[in-house]
Amino acid sequence: MSSDSFTTAAARGPRIGLFGLLGHGNLGNDGSLEAFLAFLAKSYPDAEIDFLCSGPEVVEARYGLRATRMNWNRDEYNTASSLRSVALKGIGKIVDFFWTASWVRRHDVVVVPGMGVLEGGLPLRWWGFPYSLLLLTAAGRVVGTKVALVSVGANSSGRRMTRRVFTLAARLAYYRSFRDQLSKDAMRATGLGIADDPVYPDLAFSLPIPEVRSATPPGEPTTVGVGVMTYRGTEDDRDQGEEVFADYLAKMTRFVDWLVEHGHRVRLLTGDHEDELASATILAAVRAGRPDLDPSWVVDEPPRSLDELMEQMAAVDTIVATRYHNVVCALMLSKPTVSIGYAAKNDVLMADMGLAEFCQYIRTLDVDRLMSQYTALESRRDVVGQAMDERNAVNRRLIDEQYEVLTSQLFPKSAETLEGRS
Repeated sequence: MSSDSFTTAAARGPRIGLFGLLGHGNLGNDGSLEAFLAFLAKSYPDAEIDFLCSGPEVVEARYGLRATRMNWNRDEYNTASSLRSVALKGIGKIVDFFWTASWVRRHDVVVVPGMGVLEGGLPLRWWGFPYSLLLLTAAGRVVGTKVALVSVGANSSGRRMTRRVFTLAARLAYYRSFRDQLSKDAMRATGLGIADDPVYPDLAFSLPIPEVRSATPPGEPTTVGVGVMTYRGTEDDRDQGEEVFADYLAKMTRFVDWLVEHGHRVRLLTGDHEDELASATILAAVRAGRPDLDPSWVVDEPPRSLDELMEQMAAVDTIVATRYHNVVCALMLSKPTVSIGYAAKNDVLMADMGLAEFCQYIRTLDVDRLMSQYTALESRRDVVGQAMDERNAVNRRLIDEQYEVLTSQLFPKSAETLEGRS
């Protein structure tokens, strides 16, 4: 490297790479990213930022930053339908290490900003995203780039090979923090030595909060936000995924119909573009059963960002939600919330907010009990709202504390060069 090149490199800000299933339609993942980008904008305004992600075109259009697709094979997440596509997938698994390492080596730091990147509960193959995460942390070790998993989620479910790949990926990371104690305990159970790894709240808790509308005046119909999900079970349910989905839809349709019958307006909420199938199906079923219903009583307007989702939530009185980040956003807004979770992470989050009694598991969802839970929660709206305000203040303080830790442990204190990697 010439002296002129050295001077230019030394004068620049840190090169920071961001990795994950971003720009892929999951509003929770994108929300965690936006929270971290806000931290970088405040603390490292001169940073050079780019992405290795699943939705590079969306990310580039939304943030105006360069993005590279996560896998060499453009059809990595499409079903292989020919010998050629099968062969390309096999070759891609080999090429992806060099593809990933080439990207990683151009950075001072690579960050996985939040998300449930160590979770294996939903249908997931180890050679898909878990393998990509392993390549990322392994490449960091090989080329000398710090790779950080920041406020990530984990669980102990999933197939054995998936757990092994996740464990090795986490072991090779330079820095790890978890978004709850449950996640940390799950990784400890795999044999990962993580006694000193910190626990901080989900990054989304640091996002700006829209103005929360006042409660519905007495005598006026309250509005309930019902967050739904295109849920087809776990990896073990692949053969009966459609049956699982149909059962969930029937139960949620019955609950929405009950809300309408008891004088509540309903706003259907989603957290991923895939969930639009669930919300549209429920809306159609309710309207078919009530052809004279005013269309404004049950509304389905899928949000395109987490900000838009929170704007929708700000205008409702209570929320019943399935997706984890639907629950996070509801709690951030101090909205009385019932969780219908597909993993224990929802229960932990709700317990932290003092709402442990208002949880159910999606596979054993009892609609009669859900009706009772909702009725009890609605009668205590003012009490639970104040407790959530207090906990939200604590969460924001803890996230700020983590950002201070990252500044001291992870990011360069002054401009550094990548001499030897250029």
